[in-house]
Amino acid sequence: MIVTGFEKIVEERIRAAQRNGEFDNLKGAGKPLDHEDYSRIPDELRLAYKILKNADCLPPEVELRNEIIRTETLLSTMEDEALRYKTMKKLNYMILKLNTLRGGSVIFEVPQQYEHQLVEHLSANSKARGDAKDGKNGR
Repeated sequence: MIVTGFEKIVEERIRAAQRNGEFDNLKGAGKPLDHEDYSRIPDELRLAYKILKNADCLPPEVELRNEIIRTETLLSTMEDEALRYKTMKKLNYMILKLNTLRGGSVIFEVPQQYEHQLVEHLSANSKARGDAKDGKNGR
């Protein structure tokens, strides 16, 4: 490895500062460095992500996911059916918005809250139609 003149000057100044004890009382001395993994973020966005992270700003997807979790918790404690229905509509809207923001495969989408109830309803209707056919055929 070839060392340029500039690198040589920098290395010498660092060694001199170490000898003079200029690094002895730095904040976080003796603690492991916090190496953040930005490998999945495009190069041109890394600085912006780091600045936003340092300012405690979350990406919209994360903020929305946190709101979904809070709403699910709230929904699980509600007893008023009308309020539960209204909250479930809001929750499903947020889930739809999150899935749209992600723009990925349907496999990774968050399921909406009414999915289970819809399957039960369709199963009951299908069974009722089957029973009605059996009644018409004299079975």
